[in-house]
Amino acid sequence: MATPLIQISGLEKSFSTNESWLGQWCFRQGKLARHKDSVHALNGVNLTINQGETLCVVGETGCGKSTLARAIMGLTQPTAGEIHYLDQRIDQLNDRQRMFFRRRMQMVFQNPYASLNPRMTVYQTLSEPIAFHQPQLSRIEIDEKIETLLASVGISASSSDSYPHEFSGGQRQRISLARALSVEPDFIVADEPLSALDVSVQAQVLNLMIDKQAERNLSYLFITHDLAVVEHFATRVAVMYLGRVCELAPTKELFSSPKHPYTRALLSAIPRLDSTTAQPIRLIGEVPTPIEKPIGCVFQARCPHANQRCYEELPKMLLQSDSSSVACHAIEEGRI
Repeated sequence: MATPLIQISGLEKSFSTNESWLGQWCFRQGKLARHKDSVHALNGVNLTINQGETLCVVGETGCGKSTLARAIMGLTQPTAGEIHYLDQRIDQLNDRQRMFFRRRMQMVFQNPYASLNPRMTVYQTLSEPIAFHQPQLSRIEIDEKIETLLASVGISASSSDSYPHEFSGGQRQRISLARALSVEPDFIVADEPLSALDVSVQAQVLNLMIDKQAERNLSYLFITHDLAVVEHFATRVAVMYLGRVCELAPTKELFSSPKHPYTRALLSAIPRLDSTTAQPIRLIGEVPTPIEKPIGCVFQARCPHANQRCYEELPKMLLQSDSSSVACHAIEEGRI
């Protein structure tokens, strides 16, 4: 029986459209009327991440993937809902209270060129979190740990006094992963860590993450657009659309038998060498704006199976098997 590590229930996040400094200045000067519109990035997300598994979150740009990652890590405060690490609620903790969980939960960011401090050497980047979270270690023990970390991610220990600009993008992402591993976490959020890398380098970093998961029983929340990576790396897959999870299933089941119309459209776009007849599903209609939250199904405007109920009632996540669920009225009513 899988042990839940992260539990997310009813998570919502809205951003005010008046939060920019320019909008606030214009409002104060009387040059712009204040609007009450908000961007609804997350709309009731429910997820469980088990110990030792990789949950991949996929969906088009703007569906709320990165906001979900930042909310879990405490980098943005949710508007509503709860996030639990084991049995401890963590979404309401302040920075001081969250310090214990900073060691247990780490993040690898998308851009390896921006996620490392350009004024710090590799040694300084890795020694700072180690010294902070493990103050009992001596300088010699820290040096040995850094040498072991660098070797484990394929970076020479002789490069520890080098700065980020002296490394390639793949090497920087390896250093970012070493930094995340330096405090021996249980859970790592990886927000599109491969998107800025060449294909050959992507494979190296991905294999490195797989090896570290096997060694340390790590849990990953892995955010990506690359469905080929998902098929190779994920234990389970959550498909998001406009701030909601529309389908959640084990990887093999999702790729062999997708249920939700949006999931089917996503998977149909993957090039297959063994397929000569299947054509990509072309979605018709405009992508709805996150400023206006739909009353019914979030996919209603582009779904070929939508009926009146889809425009009026929000679909609930319904179990399709012991480990998969989907939110779709058409599936519930047997129309597809």
